[in-house]
Amino acid sequence: MMLRWSWRRVFRLVALVVALAGVAFWLAGGAHRGWTRTSVAVRTQDEVTGLEAIRYERRFVPGVDFLAAVLGAAGLVAGVSCLFRKDAEMASSNKIHERSAEEL
Repeated sequence: MMLRWSWRRVFRLVALVVALAGVAFWLAGGAHRGWTRTSVAVRTQDEVTGLEAIRYERRFVPGVDFLAAVLGAAGLVAGVSCLFRKDAEMASSNKIHERSAEEL
């Protein structure tokens, strides 16, 4: 059984992959419910004096704005799929060759 690919299906699958990858990356990054951070505060204690200090490490922590941007992009790609007709199939090389042979 051959699966019929249409542009609508391709765009919707791409939108699904983008959304799932974005949510997975957000969850793997700690599911931070604040804004995206590019540096994180780390508390350290001086060995000699015993004083506590805050040091900043460069680390990317995706927040809800990252999640919203990814889901918005996926929604945009899914919306583009509505611009194509249901019966519009992707042109395969066989169909193109068949048409050119008929025209000759």
